[in-house]
Amino acid sequence: MRTSRAIMSVLALAIFAQDPAQAQSAAQRAPAKPQQSAPQASPEAPPPPYEPQLLRLSEILGALAWLREVCGDNDADQWRASMRKLMEAEAQTEPRRERLAGAYNRGFRSYETLYRSCTPNARTIIERFLDEGGKLAGDITGRFGGG
Repeated sequence: MRTSRAIMSVLALAIFAQDPAQAQSAAQRAPAKPQQSAPQASPEAPPPPYEPQLLRLSEILGALAWLREVCGDNDADQWRASMRKLMEAEAQTEPRRERLAGAYNRGFRSYETLYRSCTPNARTIIERFLDEGGKLAGDITGRFGGG
């Protein structure tokens, strides 16, 4: 995979240092591809071994995107930039891009439905997600980061 230790380290630091960054679905911004009857591309390569962690990280980014905004933390652009970086580093095929964006959207929409205002519980969830996301990013970088 194209993931390098440097990209994942930057991502981990950008996402989960105490200067959080948020993400919005890159899939929402992607132009629609015209339907063509072109020959089928070769089947997608199997996902990397860290795919479950990456999908969970994307879902956490989506949840944090909503929760940080609803709690007035004013860092939505930073979270969106982090998700874009993740998509650029990892989404080399359209199916993979859709999976990552879908996980992000699932996290965002789940919490958008549950929280319309900031509550003590929302703040607790933010802290837990920051912790879990940091651990995931560290695990992905430590276990699977290339040289």
